[in-house]
Amino acid sequence: MTASGLLAEIGDVGRDPKRGGYSRHAFDSPEHDLRAWFVERALGLGLDVDTDHNGNIWAWWGPPGPDAVVTGSHLDSVPGGGAFDGPLGVVSALAAVESLQARGFRPGKPFAVVVFTEEEGGRFGVPCLGSRLLTGTIDADKARGLRDADGVTFAEAAAKSGFDPERVGPDPDRLGLIGRFLELHVEQGRGLIDLGSPVAVGSTVIAHGRWRFSFAGQGNHAGATLLADRADPMLPAAATVTAVRRLARAVPDARATVGRLVPTPGGTNVIASTVDLWLDARVPGTATPELVEEITRAAEAAAAEEGCRAEVTRESYSDDVVFDDALRRDLGGWLGGPPELPTGAGHDAAILAGFVPAGMLYVRNPTGISHSPEEFAEADDVEAGAAALATVLERLAR
Repeated sequence: MTASGLLAEIGDVGRDPKRGGYSRHAFDSPEHDLRAWFVERALGLGLDVDTDHNGNIWAWWGPPGPDAVVTGSHLDSVPGGGAFDGPLGVVSALAAVESLQARGFRPGKPFAVVVFTEEEGGRFGVPCLGSRLLTGTIDADKARGLRDADGVTFAEAAAKSGFDPERVGPDPDRLGLIGRFLELHVEQGRGLIDLGSPVAVGSTVIAHGRWRFSFAGQGNHAGATLLADRADPMLPAAATVTAVRRLARAVPDARATVGRLVPTPGGTNVIASTVDLWLDARVPGTATPELVEEITRAAEAAAAEEGCRAEVTRESYSDDVVFDDALRRDLGGWLGGPPELPTGAGHDAAILAGFVPAGMLYVRNPTGISHSPEEFAEADDVEAGAAALATVLERLAR
């Protein structure tokens, strides 16, 4: 089966009729369906499947062991996301295994395809949650206490899905098996269309994090409360949104976004009592926290002016990542010198890069659009990516 054909098999799972695209989140019904599909497909290739205590699925080609070659990605999405972000890496890994088997190749090293849980943070707010738990880069108690929009905790969702939430956390034995990790992903920008190449090797991931800004004021009647008598948290929230753009523009190559804002109680004729918004900030080097400090000062000043309170909580943060030099050189050499691309998008490979040699391959996205239904890759490029993945996996797993 081709990678494009495998993508088509899951093309109706988790379609979002309201937003367009797909909404597939950790431990929800669409994600469960995708997990079952992956297990069935992996077993069909003769792989041995197990799931670790953090919900990450591992499909082993041969016995598990140290110095393993591991590839994979994720199956969850952002709300209303595209068809390729995450699943492309998973289906390409399965297609690569099938291609290598058809050639008669058998790995000389332990080999696994992995599906990580909650990479996007679309349900519980922390990106790369499965790989962060695996590596211990998020506190297990914090992870268990994460809540979705309905107030369900990660621990509760995990338990409902058959996992023991008390076992959630670092998995040094599993992590210690990984010799090299390689993730294929759709390009989340528009570099390759201008370079005329269907595939690139990843070079770096810029520092990024998420912060929650909570504004508290006085809920009241929209018609009976004079403007002079209000403590409306929507005003400092709105001022913060504009401050994010203004302050980020002053920092070279900064990206800062407010993509979610939630007023409570959320009525049209009600002055909100609280407003929460989430900031995604990404700046190369060490400047991300500095930018967030400036935004925080602007938010606090706007809250004080309206007679409101502001509280800021960091939900996640990762420094700049440079992928393993030796692996990067090998990938480039085996693939005939494709371009190298940096990215502002986070990935499980970037989390693992702090612990094991890790690398990435990107497949051309002619629109340059991602985290949107308009995300795209041509079928020929999808197959070129799967073929490139098979080529380098064969070298790595000899």
